[in-house]
Amino acid sequence: MMDKLRHTLLLWALSLRDMLISAGPVALLAGALLAGAYWWLDPQPPEHVSLATGPAGSAYAEFGQRYARALLRDRIVVDMQVTGGSQANIQALRSGAADVAFVRGGSADAAADTEAGIESLGALFYEPLWLFYRVDALKPEIQAAPARRSSAGTRVAAAHVNEAVPPLSTFGQLKGLRVNVDQPGSGVPDIMQRLLAANGLGDAALQLSQLAPESAAEALQGGLIDAMVLMTTPESPVVGRLLRAPGIALMDVAQADAYARRFPFLQTVTLPRGVVELAADIPPQDISLLATTTSLLTRDETHPALRQLFAQTAQGLHSDAGWINRARDFPNTRTSELPVSPEGDRAINGTPPFWQSYLPFWASNLLQRMWLVIGGVIVLLLPLSRVVPPLYTFRVRRRVFRWYARLRDIEAKLDKAGADRRLLLNELDELDRVANQIAVPLAHAEELYALRHNIDIVRQRALSKLAPANQ
Repeated sequence: MMDKLRHTLLLWALSLRDMLISAGPVALLAGALLAGAYWWLDPQPPEHVSLATGPAGSAYAEFGQRYARALLRDRIVVDMQVTGGSQANIQALRSGAADVAFVRGGSADAAADTEAGIESLGALFYEPLWLFYRVDALKPEIQAAPARRSSAGTRVAAAHVNEAVPPLSTFGQLKGLRVNVDQPGSGVPDIMQRLLAANGLGDAALQLSQLAPESAAEALQGGLIDAMVLMTTPESPVVGRLLRAPGIALMDVAQADAYARRFPFLQTVTLPRGVVELAADIPPQDISLLATTTSLLTRDETHPALRQLFAQTAQGLHSDAGWINRARDFPNTRTSELPVSPEGDRAINGTPPFWQSYLPFWASNLLQRMWLVIGGVIVLLLPLSRVVPPLYTFRVRRRVFRWYARLRDIEAKLDKAGADRRLLLNELDELDRVANQIAVPLAHAEELYALRHNIDIVRQRALSKLAPANQ
């Protein structure tokens, strides 16, 4: 039983070896093609990526943390760069110091940055321009009221009566006020300069400062400044605090549509009544705001797999409804100032491959970037694979046929005069023992039995010639 099992395992091992050796040239060619394509395409991304976010504690920094946690699940480490804001982020992309960055609309130079290879992975969210001001900073006009008569008919002296203070609704009303326009590098000072210039206001018409949002909010509530401007998401803690602060109001931009026409990077959005806090009715009415869209920008030198991963992550982080947008308004490719990369367009507007739901990122990415090469290799190897069966058959049969040369040599010696036929019979016996030890698959057993039959025929001839010699 053991001998039979051993013999069966030997046959399987020999067959497998023959098959591997026969298919070896084709397999080596396929491996060389795939290795060359892998080297050329470089499908696997680096393990580290640099993301320019914004000041510590800002909305950009918070979103950066979310991206870092999401990408870490796919073993990609996000190195976050703390910057001054959007302008600093676009500069980091231009210089190559960052691979990906959050950039607010109006910060990029569309023509120059497109030529420099900076692309968008999609618009992520609105960043409204929030202009908070102290209500008591708007001085009411004091007018003399006309004289009136008392109930007794006597004239009462004229009194000063305060008229209601009109709310701040145009940028022209900022003239002469102390206004903070956010810190340098955030991009807000540049945007405010353009808006003020459109209203005929130069820097000398206002008392401008450039404090960080947290410091500016404290200064506003402390009466050190009259108004402050910041551009950030509604989720910003500074925005939430000022919307609830007594004596602080949010500017309702009366000319919002006009600004959106004149400045393409701006859009009109509405902060709905009560969206901040329904019970307290904050805000007490709908407020029109100007907003930009913040996009996730990248360089064309950033690895395509990283661009794909960031775009797919954006789908999960920015698709919910917010104070000023509905669900699935973001991410989008409609409001991007720069050309959208193919990876961003596929992630936002396309349908992901079905295998992404079943494979880890590295395997899904490898298949997505190599499938065309793999298909080409298969098409190339199909005709070449036809040589494998003949090669396999040749190797198996060669194991048998190689002994026919020795058998033919023995047979030739039999016909020579003076040949030692006993010695030739010994050689035939040795050849028969060798043949009995040859292992071939059952499909080729016929060749082995043919060899043994032919050895027996030559043996019979040798014995027939040996008999007369003995008589």
